[in-house]
Amino acid sequence: MSDDPQMQVKSNVLQDWQPFVVSGKVHRISGFLIEATGLKAKIGSLCQVWCSDEVQIIAEVIGFQADITYLMTSEDIVGISPGSSVIQLNEFPKIPLGDGLLGRVINAEGLPLDSLGELKNVVPSLLKFESINPLDRALISTPIDVGVKCINALLTLGRGQRVGLFAGTGVGKSILLGMITKYSEADVIVISLVGERGREVKEFIEESVGAEALKKTVIVAAPADSSPLSRIKAAETATFIAEHFKNKNKKVLLLMDSITRYAQALRELGLALGEPPTAKGYPPSVFARIPKLIERAGNGHTQESSITGIYTVLTEGDDMNDPVADSARGILDGHITLSRHLAEEGHYPAIDLEQSISRVMDRVVDAEHQRLAKLFKKSFIKYRQNLDYINLGAYQKGADPEMDLILEKKANMYAFLQQDAKRKFDFNTCKHLLKEFECFSSTQLIVKDNG
Repeated sequence: MSDDPQMQVKSNVLQDWQPFVVSGKVHRISGFLIEATGLKAKIGSLCQVWCSDEVQIIAEVIGFQADITYLMTSEDIVGISPGSSVIQLNEFPKIPLGDGLLGRVINAEGLPLDSLGELKNVVPSLLKFESINPLDRALISTPIDVGVKCINALLTLGRGQRVGLFAGTGVGKSILLGMITKYSEADVIVISLVGERGREVKEFIEESVGAEALKKTVIVAAPADSSPLSRIKAAETATFIAEHFKNKNKKVLLLMDSITRYAQALRELGLALGEPPTAKGYPPSVFARIPKLIERAGNGHTQESSITGIYTVLTEGDDMNDPVADSARGILDGHITLSRHLAEEGHYPAIDLEQSISRVMDRVVDAEHQRLAKLFKKSFIKYRQNLDYINLGAYQKGADPEMDLILEKKANMYAFLQQDAKRKFDFNTCKHLLKEFECFSSTQLIVKDNG
């Protein structure tokens, strides 16, 4: 150190110097939305709101207008009063990434919800999505085995595909997701439970997923009573974690339940910020952010690095023309529709072949598999379209050789489409079982174009 007294004084001043802190005041609160004045914070950065000398909460900047800054928190806002101090932290949220996430249940902020202690072998990382060049993606050319007979055989999914699971309430959606989780060939499974009832979160983990599948699974949960920001972050955090494992050359399966509740959380956020409502109250930003989230899934540079996305879409009142359902159907690479009518008949999984399609199936299966699948679907759809006619007794045996053959195989077709939740059917077995219906190739089946 220099002997110059003036230099020593300057050195001491630098050591005692504290960073400049920007602070503001709470101006207004509406629900989870906090309005503050006096801040110059960036979108997405964090601020600290002082409820009292002992209690502070963390809030995220979600927008601003003139001198008003809008913040939202996932914590309890009890204790905040008019004029409460808001400290600008100039930090951005970080999400833990690493193999230590496997087998764990975390919230939207990356904090553990299970009783297994702190996360280990993880590195905090900024939740920031890098742009993806579409020409850098490998083509979808390999089937993914999900262990469900109907899907493997007739609605084959490709590695890196994004597919929607369209269902109303109480038709077996959670059971089907659990089967896919347990039986999938994926290296890593990431599950996002957005807006689920708190009771259903534990039930899904223990009953649908199970202890064995949980070892390679990361679950991100934001229950229905959490803030809109938490529900939005749960979907984005899960996608961010899935991208991390994809970049480590893993075959990732991303299950999101549901994209509808993600959209509803975006609607709450958009309306709170003053956006104009459009169809069913959804502001325009909702239909801009859904494709951005779904487009994160897909193949990397090779088939070995991929995110296969399955997104559930809740069809309220079984309305397939709901704005969110319509938007999702346009961006996804296929849709699997669950039928309430089939569920009421005790037919599980209640997959409606007539309303379901995999847009990449022709690319990932061989010609023989494709031919047998088309024969089966045409036969089954023809039977369903003529069911009322048959039940009324208007059809007489011998009137149509094609229908005679279908009626002869009807029980076998229904047995093929149903599956016990505790039994797995691998891809090759499903393909072999389809050969039973090769007899349909001897007839020319005529069906209506299903669109």
